[in-house]
Amino acid sequence: MTTNFRIDEVAVIGAGTMGLGIAQVAAQAGHPVLLYDANPDQTARALDDFASRLASRVARGKLSEQDASALRSRIRPAESLSELAGASLVIEAIIERLDIKQQLFAELEGICGERCILASNTSSISITAIGAALSRPERLAGLHFFNPAPVMKLVEVISGLATLATVRDTLLDLARSWGKVAVHASSTPGFIVNRIARPYYGETLRALQEGVATPEVLDTLMRSAGFPMGACELTDLIGQDVNYAVSASVYRAFHHEPRYRPSLVQQALVDAGRFGRKSGRGFFAYENGKAVLEAQPAPAGQAPAQVVVVGDWSALRGAEALMARYPGKVERSDGSPALLIDGVRVELTDGQSCALRHPGQAAMALDWADDYDAVSHVGLGVSACCTEQQVAAVAGFFQSLDKTVVLLSDHPGGLVLRTLAMLVNEAAEACLHRVASAEDIDLAMRFGVNYPKGPVAWGAEVGYQRLVTLLDNLKALYGEEKYRPSLILRHWASMEAAA
Repeated sequence: MTTNFRIDEVAVIGAGTMGLGIAQVAAQAGHPVLLYDANPDQTARALDDFASRLASRVARGKLSEQDASALRSRIRPAESLSELAGASLVIEAIIERLDIKQQLFAELEGICGERCILASNTSSISITAIGAALSRPERLAGLHFFNPAPVMKLVEVISGLATLATVRDTLLDLARSWGKVAVHASSTPGFIVNRIARPYYGETLRALQEGVATPEVLDTLMRSAGFPMGACELTDLIGQDVNYAVSASVYRAFHHEPRYRPSLVQQALVDAGRFGRKSGRGFFAYENGKAVLEAQPAPAGQAPAQVVVVGDWSALRGAEALMARYPGKVERSDGSPALLIDGVRVELTDGQSCALRHPGQAAMALDWADDYDAVSHVGLGVSACCTEQQVAAVAGFFQSLDKTVVLLSDHPGGLVLRTLAMLVNEAAEACLHRVASAEDIDLAMRFGVNYPKGPVAWGAEVGYQRLVTLLDNLKALYGEEKYRPSLILRHWASMEAAA
C-alpha cells in the first residue's frame, strides 16, 4: 500500500448539521465535495438549507453572489456509496454506534482506492475499535470537528493503534490548510477535550451536591475566572441528557475511574426530563432561550474596625496592589499570608476546610483569582464559626475595593482553584499516558471549549506545587482517589521547586 496521500475530492457521509458543516469547510477550502446520506431526502434538505444560508449572507453583504455560487457548485449530492470511489478523503459523520461505523468503513474499503484516507468524526468511539473490523486499519484515523464546524477552530486528529504516521500528518496539514487549529491525540476515551473537560462540570456538580451554593452563584464565580460560561449554564446548553451520557460513557470506558464518576445531581435532572434549554428547564428555567444567570451578591457589608495584613502577598498577582487601595487604615505584621479583618482570618484556600484549618476560630477561605486587583468577583468560603457581623465586616472590606463578594459555605479548596487543580491534573494525566503533548492539550482546550488559558500553562502560573498541596489535602479530607495528584504533576512541581 502506498503511503503518499494527496487530498483532492472530499466525501462526507451524513448530511446532518455536523456533516453539512464539514462539507462546507472543505468546499470553502476549494475542494470538490460529495455529500451522502442513507436518506436522500436528508441530503436534499441539507443542501437546500445551505443554499438558503448562503443567500442570506449575500443579502446581508457578507458574501458575494459569485463566491456563493462557487461554494454551492462545489458540494454535490451522492446517491450511493459507490459514487465515492474517486474520493481521496472520506469523512464519516453518522450515528455514534460502533457496529454501524465498522460496517460502513468495511464497505468503504471495497469501494475507495488505496490512496483514500478514511476518517471518522466520532467524538467518543475508539478509532482502534473501529479499525479492528477493517483489513487495512492503517489508513483510518479520527478527524473530530467541533460544532458548528465552519465556526469552531479546533480539529482533533486521532490515531488508532494501526494508523500510519503519514495519514496522521496528512490530516494535520490538511486541517491547518483549512484554517483550523489541528491537534493530535491517541485513541483513548474522550480524546483530548471531552476527557480533560470532565472536571469543569464535575467540581461544580459536586459543589451543588454538597449544598455549597446555588447554580447562579457557582456559575458567576466561574465566569469571573474567565470561563465563557459556568458549568450549570453550559450543561443546560449542551443538554443535561447529552452531557450526562458522555460522563457515563467516559466513566465506563476508564473502568470506573473515580475522577469521571457521574453526578447524582445531574442524573436527577435527566430523570426529571429537565434537559436544559431544549426542554425549557434544566438548572435554570428558560423562556425564549433566556434565563437569569447572575448571582445575587452578598448584602452590603460594614466598614471593619481593624484590618491587619499578615505576611507577604506578592506571590499572588494583584493582591498587594488591591490592599494598597484600601481606603481605611491597614496594619502590617509578619507571618504566613493572611488578612485579619475584625478578628476573622482570611487566607487563600489550600484544599482544607476552614473548620479543619482553624478549628473553633472565625475564618474564611479566599478563592483563586489570576489578578486580585483586576477580578470583578471575590469568592469566600465561610466557616460556621463566623458571625453575621464578622461576615459583614469581611464583605465590607472587599466591597470598599469595588469587588462583588460571593459567599460559599466552608467548601474545601473553593470552587475556582479546586476546578483549576482538577483540570491541570487531568491534563497532566493525559501527558503521562501520551494522549497528547502539553502544547496540543493547551491548544485544544483554548480553541475547543474556549478556556481563557490552556491548563498546563495555567497551572504553571498558579504554581504546580500549590496545586499538588491542594489535591493532597482534598484526597486526605475526602479519602477518595479522585483527588490523587498525577505523577507528572508532582514531577512538574519538583522541577518548579528546583528552578
